[in-house]
Amino acid sequence: MKAIASIGAMVCGLVLVGSAHAQATAPKGDAEAAKKKVAMCIGCHSIPFYKTAFPEVYHVPLIAGQSPEYIVKALQGYKSGERSHPSMRGIATSLSDQDMADVAAYYARTK
Repeated sequence: MKAIASIGAMVCGLVLVGSAHAQATAPKGDAEAAKKKVAMCIGCHSIPFYKTAFPEVYHVPLIAGQSPEYIVKALQGYKSGERSHPSMRGIATSLSDQDMADVAAYYARTK
């Protein structure tokens, strides 16, 4: 039983170290740098009540003021295919981790 508890403690420790490392290596967003990167976002995500018709009629959310962590996670989801909107997937696949962090920082401070 002690061996199982020791293994469990080691696994938890490794998870915490891995999580801390991932947070430490995540790029810091630069809202100023994003000003040159958000042109493809503004056309849909800055228009109140905007709906797109591709691939179906879809209400496009305003993302100003959204948390940067949420925006990065959403973009990563589109890039990986975890989220399935084809237009967003196409855009997200063109973004680096730094681009995502910059765009997220920009929208987090925008109201």
